Amino acid sequence: MPTRLNSATAQPYVLGLFRMVVGLLFACHGAASLFGVLGGAAGGGTIDAGTWPGWYAAVIQLVGGGLVLLGLGTRPAAVICSGSMAYAYFKVHQPNALWPMENGGEASVMFCWAFLLLAFSGSGAFGLDRLLARRTSERERSAPERQAPVAA
Repeated sequence: MPTRLNSATAQPYVLGLFRMVVGLLFACHGAASLFGVLGGAAGGGTIDAGTWPGWYAAVIQLVGGGLVLLGLGTRPAAVICSGSMAYAYFKVHQPNALWPMENGGEASVMFCWAFLLLAFSGSGAFGLDRLLARRTSERERSAPERQAPVAA
């Protein structure tokens, strides 16, 4: 196998691209359910505001997916998104059949595990988390050290 594929230098970039794709797809699910775009929810239309659990899941999908897409608060957003997909699988899909192929829960399972991976690995490259952390550390380095006044 080529060393470029095994290289640790490529890992943050591939992880960053993975994070952006997963976040975008998840946010699209939320936008479809809340606003009826991209085909709408369950064959068209929207989910009524405040209905449990669909509307709340759609809000988590839109907001959480957007945060993961941007790489802003990736770890906590990914934990919440992963948990919502685990809930969706076990409450909506799994009672219909054991295996995801039988119960239509493949997307829930894949999103659940993808977000769990992001919760542990972080945002990778291209994330706003890294940009903000870099700016903060540069500001701290450039600020002159404040010394305590000398008492005479």
